Amino acid sequence: MKLELKNSLSVKLLRVVLLSALVVGVVLSCAQIVYDAYKTRQAVATDAERILDMFRDPSTQAVYSLDREMGMQVIEGLFQDKAVRVASIGHPNETLLAEKSRDLTPSPTRWLTDPILGQERSFTTQLVGRSPYSEYYGDLRITLDTATYGEGFLINSMIIFISGVLRALAMGLVLYLVYHWLLTKPLSRILEHLTSINPDRPSEHLLPLLKGHEKNELGVWVRTANQLLASIERNTNLRHEAESSLLRMAQYDFLTGLPNRQQLQQQLDRILVDCGRVQHRVAVLCVGLDDFKGINEQFSYQAGDQLLLALADRLRGHSGRLGALARLGGDQFALVQADIEQPYEAAELAQNILDDLEAPFAVDGEEIRLRATIGITLFPEDGDSTEKLLQKAEQTMTLAKTRSRNRYQFYIASVDSEMRRRRELEKDLREALVRDQFHLVYQPQISYRDQRVVGVEALIRWTHPEHGFVPPDQFIPLAEQNGTIIAIGEWVLDQACKQLREWHDQGFSDLRMAVNLSTVQLHHAELPRVVNNLLQIYRLPPRSLELEVTETGLMEDISTAAQHLLSLRRSGALIAIDDFGTGYSSLSYLKSLPLDKIKIDKSFVQDLIDDDDDATIVRAIIQLGKSLGMQVIAEGVETVEQEAYIISEGCHEGQGYFYSKPLPARELLAYLKQAHRTHVGVL
Repeated sequence: MKLELKNSLSVKLLRVVLLSALVVGVVLSCAQIVYDAYKTRQAVATDAERILDMFRDPSTQAVYSLDREMGMQVIEGLFQDKAVRVASIGHPNETLLAEKSRDLTPSPTRWLTDPILGQERSFTTQLVGRSPYSEYYGDLRITLDTATYGEGFLINSMIIFISGVLRALAMGLVLYLVYHWLLTKPLSRILEHLTSINPDRPSEHLLPLLKGHEKNELGVWVRTANQLLASIERNTNLRHEAESSLLRMAQYDFLTGLPNRQQLQQQLDRILVDCGRVQHRVAVLCVGLDDFKGINEQFSYQAGDQLLLALADRLRGHSGRLGALARLGGDQFALVQADIEQPYEAAELAQNILDDLEAPFAVDGEEIRLRATIGITLFPEDGDSTEKLLQKAEQTMTLAKTRSRNRYQFYIASVDSEMRRRRELEKDLREALVRDQFHLVYQPQISYRDQRVVGVEALIRWTHPEHGFVPPDQFIPLAEQNGTIIAIGEWVLDQACKQLREWHDQGFSDLRMAVNLSTVQLHHAELPRVVNNLLQIYRLPPRSLELEVTETGLMEDISTAAQHLLSLRRSGALIAIDDFGTGYSSLSYLKSLPLDKIKIDKSFVQDLIDDDDDATIVRAIIQLGKSLGMQVIAEGVETVEQEAYIISEGCHEGQGYFYSKPLPARELLAYLKQAHRTHVGVL
């Protein structure tokens, strides 16, 4: 098999080398021409300085003595230089002593040289008397015609361009001949031998070593190719073994060794056929770990992999009751319970799994607890196919997580309608801000030191035109998922800062505004700039804006969060950690982050009177905040007993329905006025 000449490597190499050389030659020549133009302009200036130096003294003598005849003699001397087009001697505020001009020198190349060098260039030198008086008498001014310089410049440019291109082409041709002799010609010989190899029996024909290339790269290539040809036949059997291994990898999870989704579907298909024949139920359980991403961030991804391995081993402990066990991906597993009579059997299995997770996992000397949420679907009630059962089990698990975690939940018919409603809300959420469906309410925060209102927390509310009030815990996660939380968050910040400015102007200048930041906002690169601009626009004093962030939001990317918090603090904002105690609380990150306040989650406050564990947690959080020099505020205060307890433990501030529910701005203003009058009356 012979290659066509136009497709040969030699011809392509020749074209590439010559074209590259031509381009390089043109570029370098043009660069030299540009430099030559610069030198030509410098030559014009140099000649002008030389002429001015030569005629400065006689010009000074002429203007000093007001001798017009001598001045004209100087001018005539200047005009001996063909480049001088205009010359004059005299004081700029008086009639010139002598001057002369002539027309521009006609030249066919002016259209090209004038844009580069200029049509003419003027130069001036001052005529000053001798020291010590150095009296100024006037100026010697000349204008040089650039035509003669331009002609020389064009001639030099043509020489530079042509010689540069020829040199580059000659060098390219030499390089081509070298490459052809050392590379393409030997490759052509190797190709001739390659075409004679029998693909079915490649080891019968070996490539010959080329003379003179035994020790260079071509020699190494030929020897390597011969070794490859000799091993191809030997590797044929190994290939079949590799295909079997790949098939197993395609059906099983690489980390845990459990079947993957594809293999699970095949197993579940068979189970459904068998159980359908005898009219037995089948339960499909989708197990999703709660906040596994936070565990990865807190410990490490390697520790996360070890946890998944340990969890897979615990799930295998239930294999006596299972028809199939698989890893769906990430932190999700699926279990299939076949041949059951009643749904409670699936509930017992789910509860056993949750109970097993109560025992901590030991990883790298750390004891880590896992929690999970389980979605359960039943065959044939919830679906008659593998795809439907798995999909609905995952939907049920996801929905259960939005309500409460560490639990199991069966699929019910209302799941579909609820999922549709969520999708509708997500769609409407994209237009809610434009359609002015959001508004803010404000809940006061009370200082226990002097029993007065020191701050308010801004809370967003969504009034849907069809569904009415939509709770924030429903639409905020949707906004974080579809990205609208960035625009909504900026709107909340703007409205809160604007309202705070109004209250400051109305006399409540010490009032502080607290605004919640979502996890997505916290990691948005533009957040510090937005906050800084709003503080400047509304002229808010430092520490009057308090930004609340959650533990889980911090732990997702603690290094990025720390950088953003530092930027926000430099803008003058206070930083508070919200819902403290509900996530993976760690003293080490509390010390490393720029935090000003700890906010005790209301779930601990509401039961602290009746629950000793909650009381202990609240007491520990207050002591922790005080030891770190942070303010501590309790949210969800609803009774006088709760208030008395947290005050006795040293809590600095409180917030909750015991003081006021969240109020619109107008009602909150009335509340502030009433609280102010009460406070003044007490004083």
